[in-house]
Amino acid sequence: MKKLLTIATLFLTPLAFNASAAMDPQLKKTLVDVCKAGASNSMYKLHKTVKSYRINEQRIYPRLVCNGETFHQFTLSQGADKTAKHIGQYMKGSVTIKDIAMTYNSAEMLTVSY
Repeated sequence: MKKLLTIATLFLTPLAFNASAAMDPQLKKTLVDVCKAGASNSMYKLHKTVKSYRINEQRIYPRLVCNGETFHQFTLSQGADKTAKHIGQYMKGSVTIKDIAMTYNSAEMLTVSY
């Protein structure tokens, strides 16, 4: 019985480490392109990028993290006011005195650094 347990442990251990593998390169390229389009302050470029990758804005915009900031905050810090205004309408939640920052589960966040 111990021998079977040892063999099973040795066989399944690499599979457990692969569960935390890196992001798919194509997905990372897509998200980086969306971050760059948002920082460009060009609504045409943002819409073209979103449409070409068939991205659902309502699902991605609130969860996307570019360089450690939410997508909306990232566009504001890059000085892209036009795109930030557009992205702001997709952000969930409301800000009150008690709730200063919107928080999401780490499982819901898509983080990209370039």
